[in-house]
Amino acid sequence: MAEHHLATYLNDHLAGSALALELLEHLERTYAGTALARFAVELRVEIVADRRELEGLMARLQVAQSRPRKAAAWFSEKFAELKLRLDDPSAGALRQLEIFDALSLGIEGKRLLWRSLATAAEVSPVLAQTDYDRLVGRAEDQRRTVELLRLEAARAALAPPPTDDN
Repeated sequence: MAEHHLATYLNDHLAGSALALELLEHLERTYAGTALARFAVELRVEIVADRRELEGLMARLQVAQSRPRKAAAWFSEKFAELKLRLDDPSAGALRQLEIFDALSLGIEGKRLLWRSLATAAEVSPVLAQTDYDRLVGRAEDQRRTVELLRLEAARAALAPPPTDDN
């Protein structure tokens, strides 16, 4: 049963990484030529590296990648992109805030994945072949960076406009 749980857990996180990569590609396209697009490219490179770590672990454990979960992640991203466009057709601060919220949650989930695997590795030698501390640290760095942008977008999207009391 534990092997089934592990396969499910790893596949869920693999699907989550696909969603994050799609959101970052959306940022790149929508804000092309800006600092935000450059940030999306840089973060995407790191998330691809994290995804490769996860795929390598799955390969070592002989865990097959779940096609239904991949498809669900693809559909989820398409739905999310539609929602973002409906919520903020001008591709403004609200869209950015919602994307950064989703990315922040995904990165935190990834950090928790690495911590969970590190804990399980204490009793499972097959899981002990990965440097989880490094991966946790990278997730923490990613989350800090996203949080700065998320709060900037929150300020722009949610603060009421200044009033003219003259």
